[in-house]
Amino acid sequence: MKLGILGGTFNPIHLAHLRIAEAAREAAELDQVLFIPAMDPPHKPVEGAVPFQQRFAMVTLAIADNPGFGISDIEARREGKSYTVETLTALRQERPTDELHFIIGSDSFLELGLWHRYADLFELASLVVVARPGSLVTDPIQQLPDAVQPNFSQEGPHLLRHSSGNAIQFVEDSRLEISSSRLRSLVAAGRTVRYLLPSAVENYIAQKGLYRT
Repeated sequence: MKLGILGGTFNPIHLAHLRIAEAAREAAELDQVLFIPAMDPPHKPVEGAVPFQQRFAMVTLAIADNPGFGISDIEARREGKSYTVETLTALRQERPTDELHFIIGSDSFLELGLWHRYADLFELASLVVVARPGSLVTDPIQQLPDAVQPNFSQEGPHLLRHSSGNAIQFVEDSRLEISSSRLRSLVAAGRTVRYLLPSAVENYIAQKGLYRT
């Protein structure tokens, strides 16, 4: 199986997350995209202290109508920070026959040098980088961290090849400018978030009283 992996706090999940997953699924011809909510993100705390179980529930509601999407609680099943490299290592052990494709936005791609053991990511999975507003990838190899640039070659305008055989594929798509932080602010101010996230997630937020000041 060609398995896409999309991680995040999903606090809350919104339409841009879903669009990134669908664009990556189509472009990389993935059999499934697996959403992985972070249990304990390493770079920032979960705003509003929304527990994993509620963020997991929101993702489950958001993807319910798409058979090409799935969800995993793998980061809740281990202790410590939710480092991507450790999650991919665990997935390789759980699903040894699957071909892993880690999906990120172009904003995250430009910050890979700040990630824990980032050089190991390219050995564990291919990357699918979906364009995000305000984060242009104009020279892919040169915009990688210096330490890993010699391990890559350009195979086309939208494809890099790593020495391991894994690839980085760049996907241009409609760039929905939606952020979870903006949604939390809108809810806190009592304003509508309709058409920015799935209606089932909007109803869940209202029922649970999430993000209210």
